[in-house]
Amino acid sequence: MGLQGKITKASYEKAKKLIPHGVNSNFRFWGDDDTLIVSHGEGAYVWDLDGKRYIDYRLGFGPIILGHGYPAVVERVGEAIKGGVTFAWTTSLEIQVCERLTRMCHVDKVRLTNTGSEATMHALRIARAYTGREKFIKFEGHYHGQCDYFMFSTASSSPAALGSRRAPIRAPVTSGIPTGINQYVIVLPFNDLERLEETIEAQWGDLAAVFVEPLMGNCAGIVGKPEFIKKLRELCDKFGIMLVFDEVKTGFRIAKGGAQEFYDVRADLVTYAKAMGNGFPIAAIAGKENVMMVIEPGAMAHGGTYSGNVVGTAAADATLEILENEPVFETIQQRGKALMKGIDDILAEAGLPHVVTGVPSMFGISLGSAKAPQEYRDYHKGDTELYEKISLELNRRGVQPDSDGREPWFLCYALSNEDVGETLNIFNDSVKAAMR
Repeated sequence: MGLQGKITKASYEKAKKLIPHGVNSNFRFWGDDDTLIVSHGEGAYVWDLDGKRYIDYRLGFGPIILGHGYPAVVERVGEAIKGGVTFAWTTSLEIQVCERLTRMCHVDKVRLTNTGSEATMHALRIARAYTGREKFIKFEGHYHGQCDYFMFSTASSSPAALGSRRAPIRAPVTSGIPTGINQYVIVLPFNDLERLEETIEAQWGDLAAVFVEPLMGNCAGIVGKPEFIKKLRELCDKFGIMLVFDEVKTGFRIAKGGAQEFYDVRADLVTYAKAMGNGFPIAAIAGKENVMMVIEPGAMAHGGTYSGNVVGTAAADATLEILENEPVFETIQQRGKALMKGIDDILAEAGLPHVVTGVPSMFGISLGSAKAPQEYRDYHKGDTELYEKISLELNRRGVQPDSDGREPWFLCYALSNEDVGETLNIFNDSVKAAMR
């Protein structure tokens, strides 16, 4: 039996006639019987068209840090847009948001844009312009947006396509990428110091940047080892390579200052989006003064008609103000720790080898082994089929993580202790049902 009720099913069939596979992003497709149509959200919940309520742990793939329809954010946006939404000049809201961002994240300069993909695309161009080099390193399973340069060896790749760990294959994850682009990309296993050092020492003269998700936002919340992240900084300093933290998911979610604060490591460039606007579309590229100032009218291009638009900027202004002044991270931390421990206890009682990975605001569950995965290849040694069964049982009962265990569980400020308790009761029932 699928997740769709009668009204949802009819609406989805209509969507398929108008939109390829009925979705405007491939990640939203769960199959013809389980792809939902949402009517609305409020706080920690979403409802489908049949009126079924779900405790939402997808949260739009991570942006909803406060809660759906958070009043203070909605009100700020509603008031701001009365005076227009898009201008050919800078607005005072843009200045205020960039001021908040520099203060919270200890960056020198900021440029606003609209999506995480745009932010990482511009960051790569800045790194190339600053260094005069063209190649870059990315890590297996890391996702940096829908730009051709980054669409190699992501969390959507088949492990069989990656080749050996000593000589990884740059595995394209989509049709339509020009073959020649792969010569600019060097792919390495995550958390592997030996592969990292030997590659950089051999090829540093061609390397403009190293892109990294310090905590993997598309693979069960696998955490970068502190020694690995610090070695990245050391090697990039030694060889004049730009270290780029992709904080599209970790920014304003794992700490007020994101992964830079979490690891006490300052990157040359940082990309933000998602939680920055509590679901409204806004993103940013930020970094050190000397690097960011390579952006120069008439010399190094960065632009966008909707960059800094009033809708996203007002949302970011309200969201960042709340994150800076209210106990958002402390509250999510407390709820997340309770949820992680409860899940751990339930799986242990069921006799299932497992590990709960990540941090309380953004964690994953790996089944089949008690050893924490260190990289993308490790994750696929686990029991991904059982996880999907458990996830679908959760969804049937009104708790909604992603059905794919690579996508972390995300938490928001609106999630209550009662929601955590309800989730754990349903998780216990779902594990039992999946094991029958």
